[in-house]
Amino acid sequence: MSDWLIPLAIVLATVAFMELTAYSVHRWIMHGPLGWGWHRSHHERPDHQGSGFEKNDLYGIVFSVIAAALFIFSDGWPWWVAVGMTCYGFIYLFLHDCLVHQRWPFRHIPRKGYLRRVYQAHRLHHAVDGREGCVSFGFIYAPRPDRLKQQLRDAGTLRREAAEPDKQG
Repeated sequence: MSDWLIPLAIVLATVAFMELTAYSVHRWIMHGPLGWGWHRSHHERPDHQGSGFEKNDLYGIVFSVIAAALFIFSDGWPWWVAVGMTCYGFIYLFLHDCLVHQRWPFRHIPRKGYLRRVYQAHRLHHAVDGREGCVSFGFIYAPRPDRLKQQLRDAGTLRREAAEPDKQG
């Protein structure tokens, strides 16, 4: 087997595992009583565009410190785990901060395909006031917007102006 296949497999597996971790942390810690104190800053701002540092960004710093420690204090496969964590961090930065919230000088609203689905799913995540009743907690995997809207309607938590995510962005 080639020398690069095992490191590549570790990186790809870590990216997949980080999506599961991010979903879990986002769903049960950030939206729970333990983590809402930091995450609230991200949901209660009326306009995320052009915003600077949010208290919520501390979560990214925590994961960055973990990856940095793996880079500094390990070699072998844990080092490749750090590479995977870093790759996931860049994917998150692009999808969440640049594409959806336009926090960087990036002004594109996708009109079709995967990026549109990610954009709509996360905008629907923000279609709820507060931490209860939200949908779509992942960042790479995006459920279909029609299903998310139905979940919000069924729960009675869909804000009227959020029913059309294209008009928010």
